Amino acid sequence: MQRSAVRILSILLALIFSAPAMAEDMFVYFGSHGAGPHIGFSLAHFDTDTGKLTEPVFLEEAVAPAYFIIRSDGRRLYTCNSSPGSSVSAYAIDPNTAKLTFLNRQPSGGGDPSYVSLDPSGRYLMVANYLGGSAAVFALRSDGSIGKRTTFVQHIGASLDPKDPRHAHAHSIRFDPSHRFVLLADLGVDKIFVYRLNPKTGALTQNDPPFASVAPGSGPRHTAFDPQGRYVYVINQTANSVTRFGWDSNHGVITQFETVSTLPNGFEGSNMGAEILMHPSGKFLYATNRGHDSVAVFSVQSETGRLTPIQYVSTQGKTPRNADFDPTGKWLLVSNQDSNNAVVFRIDQSTGQLTKNGDPVEVPAPFCERFLPARK
Repeated sequence: MQRSAVRILSILLALIFSAPAMAEDMFVYFGSHGAGPHIGFSLAHFDTDTGKLTEPVFLEEAVAPAYFIIRSDGRRLYTCNSSPGSSVSAYAIDPNTAKLTFLNRQPSGGGDPSYVSLDPSGRYLMVANYLGGSAAVFALRSDGSIGKRTTFVQHIGASLDPKDPRHAHAHSIRFDPSHRFVLLADLGVDKIFVYRLNPKTGALTQNDPPFASVAPGSGPRHTAFDPQGRYVYVINQTANSVTRFGWDSNHGVITQFETVSTLPNGFEGSNMGAEILMHPSGKFLYATNRGHDSVAVFSVQSETGRLTPIQYVSTQGKTPRNADFDPTGKWLLVSNQDSNNAVVFRIDQSTGQLTKNGDPVEVPAPFCERFLPARK
């Protein structure tokens, strides 16, 4: 009798551990850019096994939400509200339903803020202001709402390209993987600035050396690091290219290595680079093109970080601005601002190539998207 019981238990355990992992239901937030009824944030579901995305349901009105992020514990959402809002906003996330509760809003310190990020401790919110070329840092209160501004940085100057004498336009601000330095890409002055954040005061101070430059008129927009923090990749909005830099995390020094196009040979239309994402494996890099309306896929050489273009895939819409990986790294979600839709791509884990998964899903004027695990 005892032997039979042990045998049955062994069979049950074997069945449990040999069974395939259950698909996880994820929440997905979309931010719709604009103002008016039913414009703001919406919520969809995503199946990590099949890659199926449901049509999003309206959640919360907001004025011109642009780039937004979710705190690592999944309990707070922060967004920059571009013109006419020119502010940063905080929301609480219900852990069971993913519904949003507005906490507060603060002026961003400049016009048309384009990017927000958190410091590693979660105590400070950083924002890049596109118009006027500035950045600001805000202390966060214990409830996650946005408190006082702790520092303000103003960039001065214009592009060195006489054909395009833009003013400073700060476009992204984020920490490096070592959590020692803050990188601020300024599209207008063709520089990637390097700062240090004082964890006690929230003040930004320039590093020495204070910046690295790209070719005049390139327009550096967003940055991405390889998983080991050896290289930083910058997508250049105006030049439609990606520049690879070596990254010294001990001293905050950027060394330029190469620049490659995000567009296929022979393309002659107008285009602007937008988002850049490094796959969690570190093997592949993805960049979105607004105009060519595609995702450029690159393989990443493991020893040198060198990029090789391997695919240009249509985003099934117009003006793909931002994109995001699901937490499994098997899927890439891309939203198309001017065709009001979002599309899911399956990522080949061996080659990095993308395959469209299902039909595009309707989303009004999507600017940004973020995954959040559904709470069981």
